[in-house]
Amino acid sequence: MPLSPSRTVAELKELRELTGNEDGAQRVAWTDTWETARAWLREKLSGLPLEHEIDEAGNQWWTLRGASERAVLIGGHIDSVPNGGWLDGALNVMAGVEVVRRLAEDGEPAATVRLVDWADEEGARFGRSLFGSSAAAGSMADQEELRQRRDAGGVALPDAVAEHGVDLDRALEARKQLGSAATYLELHIEQGPVLESLELPLGVVLGTFGVERHQVTFRGQAAHAGSTPMDKRRDALAGAARLELEIREIAKRTGEGAVCTMGGVATRPGIVTSVVETAECLLDQRHLDAVKLAEMLSNAEAASRRFAQEEQLEVEWERIWKIEPILFDEALIELADESVREVAGRSHQLPSGPLHDAAEVARAGVPTVMLFVQSLRGLSHTKLEDTNEDHLELSVQALDRLADRAIARVAGG
Repeated sequence: MPLSPSRTVAELKELRELTGNEDGAQRVAWTDTWETARAWLREKLSGLPLEHEIDEAGNQWWTLRGASERAVLIGGHIDSVPNGGWLDGALNVMAGVEVVRRLAEDGEPAATVRLVDWADEEGARFGRSLFGSSAAAGSMADQEELRQRRDAGGVALPDAVAEHGVDLDRALEARKQLGSAATYLELHIEQGPVLESLELPLGVVLGTFGVERHQVTFRGQAAHAGSTPMDKRRDALAGAARLELEIREIAKRTGEGAVCTMGGVATRPGIVTSVVETAECLLDQRHLDAVKLAEMLSNAEAASRRFAQEEQLEVEWERIWKIEPILFDEALIELADESVREVAGRSHQLPSGPLHDAAEVARAGVPTVMLFVQSLRGLSHTKLEDTNEDHLELSVQALDRLADRAIARVAGG
């Protein structure tokens, strides 16, 4: 069976019709719609000489046995955010389906090939991203916290995953799935504007940004909005506002793709007749270089202390989450570049600001690389998410050629 990239596009449209509505994709993990998509995916691969299993973390695996037990993994996730796009995650899986189809029809490959549909990459229901891949990578160290998580309706995470056959206490047993893994490949939409701005359909990902995420709390004094002179105020929101402007400058000075985001500010007492006493800010900082990321954090902390002193406030920092930058395998990056150039003429290397399952696999020590395909207007996590169909077909071709190169590399030792 020759490779048919157009079939991948048609199947993505079929999945969109099956599991979406006028607001976008609705394949939130640990829901009935998600299970509908997973069953549909199993049907697409039925009839091929593949071994299927669902591991202890809910990840779906299909294995095509090869001459070598060492395995090339191709991965993605079929879950989506609420009202999401038709390509985020699903493209990864369906392009992998097409590559595995072609390999299966060609006979026994030189190395084993495994396709994985990771469970709950998005974390949309419980706010915990990369669930299945972190379990398989052995980096799920927050079991106790996960037991306390609840969705908007008050359902506990352990209860929700149990409805889908997952025992949270056994999720880490999925680590055995990476025992034979020699390479991991993932294709994804860029979710940003870089490739479009360069008028390039495809790119190769250098790695995923490290993240520093904090809650920053400024404390001042509530006072009557009508009777308190401007120069006598201890306005906590003033500290937050100044920090919001400063983090943009920190990102500009740092460069090389640095991003800083104040994603939310909650104020108290939160009424129009009072000066703000407390402003709680959510700060997200990302960079591919660990040293530069640490400098960005240090600069933001120093700026917050300066603003607090000048505004007569107090400031506190609390880390919410941290992940180190993940650099992908240099040899695989070269193979990916070759594959992209063959099908698209030019390639471009770029970092990924969003996190992906690939980062967890790389953290586990498996050589990893990702391909990006251009996103129109840089939009994702919205029903407006889109990519030109000819670019989607090129991405399937590039993944296919990369898989062949990876298999040859693994088989050659």
